[in-house]
Amino acid sequence: MERACFTFEIMPGQEAEYKRRHDEIWPELVEAIQDAGLKNYTLFRRGTQVVAYVECHPDIETAFGKIGATDVNARWSEWFEDVISSLTDADGNLYWAEEVWHLA
Repeated sequence: MERACFTFEIMPGQEAEYKRRHDEIWPELVEAIQDAGLKNYTLFRRGTQVVAYVECHPDIETAFGKIGATDVNARWSEWFEDVISSLTDADGNLYWAEEVWHLA
């Protein structure tokens, strides 16, 4: 298992909409997330910045590769194009945060 953390920005004024859409997350997306090996997935928001934490089984590359290949993830991402202002860099990479310390 590998832990992953990444950040992104939502558009100002879209905070409530971002929360509302997650309150109504699609069951088929939840199933795809779990099937991909993403566990203990948590989103935190501070203003327009979102911090995501997730535990990836067996590893980050495998889990994100599996979820990234699903149709439901593509549809969910498209649905959020009017809410998220910056999810990836110019090369399409998430804004990963480096783990510097962990207490188990």
